[in-house]
Amino acid sequence: MLVEAPVLEAVGRPQVMRRVEVLDPGPGEVRVRMAASGVCHSCLHIADGSHHGLPFPLILGDEGAGVVESVGPGVDDLAPGDHVILSWSDHCGRCRWCAAGRPRLCTRSVPAGTMADGTTRFRLDGAPVYHMGPSSYAPLVVVSEVMAIRIRPEMPLEAAALIGCAVTTGVGAVTNTARLRPGESLAVFGCGGVGINAIQGGRMVGASPVIAVDLLDGRLDLARRVGATETVRADLPDVPGAIREITGPGVDCAVVATGSIAAMEIALASLAPGGALVLVGVPPFGERMAVDPLALVPAERRILGSSYGSAVPAVEFPRLVDAYFAGTLLLDELITARYAPDQAEAAFAPLRAGEGLRSLIVF
Repeated sequence: MLVEAPVLEAVGRPQVMRRVEVLDPGPGEVRVRMAASGVCHSCLHIADGSHHGLPFPLILGDEGAGVVESVGPGVDDLAPGDHVILSWSDHCGRCRWCAAGRPRLCTRSVPAGTMADGTTRFRLDGAPVYHMGPSSYAPLVVVSEVMAIRIRPEMPLEAAALIGCAVTTGVGAVTNTARLRPGESLAVFGCGGVGINAIQGGRMVGASPVIAVDLLDGRLDLARRVGATETVRADLPDVPGAIREITGPGVDCAVVATGSIAAMEIALASLAPGGALVLVGVPPFGERMAVDPLALVPAERRILGSSYGSAVPAVEFPRLVDAYFAGTLLLDELITARYAPDQAEAAFAPLRAGEGLRSLIVF
């Protein structure tokens, strides 16, 4: 099938609409007609070259939702017409890590930019076009069946698209990685699409206080709307001191949803004894964080990495959909702009400017 899709041909070049062939799904694969895709910082980082490792040309997009159009041989848990949220994390479901409920640590090796068999399902003039996870900027995608999670059909697909990455990553950093308990304190550094959902995660588990830390007053205002009880400007001369004025000993958990090394070091200095620093944001390649072991060992502080909110998508996505219908997870409020597929390049502008929360590409 032929579709018009934005293709990124090289780092630093704008995406260009191309007529791309989408192949039939292979064994264990499904083809999904997209309804909406979120626009994520990860896509921008690949486009501008600050993060690399994928071949070109490729189609961006790591969160989205749509409707199953067709299934490949051996797929018996999904059928045409099913509404699904796409996960960007492929996994085997059989290795020790998958069996332990940690699919992000799966030992299955999927070549960068391709399906599990090393080939792509996109073609441009007969040549391969590579994948970024589900490549949700395309109106029609082929993914492994474990990357398409069926949800309630009454769930609005534009809101559901955000669950595929930003919501799961942010909420899960608090609920799964940190396992924060009611009454424990939380500070979130960086209140963009992921950080704002870490704040939601704090509200959902009953954390208190929930402190938002950011450079932009607009982001801090939005953080209050979704659950922050306190805000701290990130450019204050003593952010850890400001946090201790609120909490006394420091925070039980600090989530860093930005790739800033300075933010990571400040967050570590803001922890109470026994506190956990959860790193979600990824700095540019080669940058290193300075850690004094004496800040960790005597007071039993911890540093935890959190990939995809330590989530099992097949469990997490339907649970978050239920939370949306219960009114405990806000999604519609996070959508601050909508773009057509041929405006995919323009959709990066709010990310570069630090404006809004989540933009959508709507098909």
